[in-house]
Amino acid sequence: MFIASFGAVESGIIYALMALGVYLSFRVLDFPDLTVDGSFVTGAAVAAVLIVNGQSPIIATVVAIFAGFAAGCVTGLLHTKGKVNPLLSGILMMIALYSINLRIMGKSNVPLLNETTMFTQVRSFSESIGLDGFLNGILASMGLEIFPRTWGILFLGLVVVLIVKFLTDHVLKTEVGLALRATGDNKKMIRSFSANTDSLYIFGLGLSNALVAFSGALVAQLGGFADVGMGIGMIVIGLASVIIGEALFGTKTIARVTLAVIGGAIVYRLVVTLALRADFLDTGDMKLITAIIVIAALVTPKMIDAQKEKRRRFRKRATMEKLQARSTGGNNNVTS
Repeated sequence: MFIASFGAVESGIIYALMALGVYLSFRVLDFPDLTVDGSFVTGAAVAAVLIVNGQSPIIATVVAIFAGFAAGCVTGLLHTKGKVNPLLSGILMMIALYSINLRIMGKSNVPLLNETTMFTQVRSFSESIGLDGFLNGILASMGLEIFPRTWGILFLGLVVVLIVKFLTDHVLKTEVGLALRATGDNKKMIRSFSANTDSLYIFGLGLSNALVAFSGALVAQLGGFADVGMGIGMIVIGLASVIIGEALFGTKTIARVTLAVIGGAIVYRLVVTLALRADFLDTGDMKLITAIIVIAALVTPKMIDAQKEKRRRFRKRATMEKLQARSTGGNNNVTS
């Protein structure tokens, strides 16, 4: 149970980068960007091919980020300059990226099991400094018999995600970030202040898909392969993470909501992992589980709000009846 939960947290942290990208497009820009399913694979494909061809994993990951940024910019250009519907522009780019990703990889699957990746380097470093032995010793003293392969990946992922989170917070608080948020809230209003909303859409979608591709590159290195079909359903997973995070942790400030998105990605992975341990479910039910989680995350807060509103109205009605009763009693005393 502990190992399964540990793996869920580990992968949830990496998928949180993708969730942050989805947050930028869906929540900040209010743009239903389906490019995510394609740009996730683009990041994985570019990183995998470069690593297989002898490039440094860090350089491969950086190039993958720029590839995702380019894909998002093309979606933005289709919408702003081509006047294509936002939903359709994302669908068109997602379809185009399927063939582009196949071209990049040259085949449907690129294995990385025998290659040096960021995580194999981290695993070796973690073992060399004795971090794994120290933490596993603590777990052994608590009675556990099965230990994680390494703790380094968890710590590296956490550091990377927190750095990206703080950079995202900073960008959204700058003049450009405020313009991005205003564009998503009221495009006509921000245009009245002479802001170039076309450029803002292109930059925002590029930044969103750069984070998605970053996540894809790390997932490929963690899983040991890049596959042309690994991006299917990523947009739903990203939305689930955003919705769950907002429902559980709130959205009062930018810093809080980005942290909520990260938390939502981890909670989503934990819920899926625990659900798959049920005897009547198997791995083929993962999409169904995702759909149920999203539905629950959407419906539950509305039901809770409806109950709160119902109780509030009941208390208000009771208070009015008491005041009315007191007023009636006072009038009767005056009359008598």
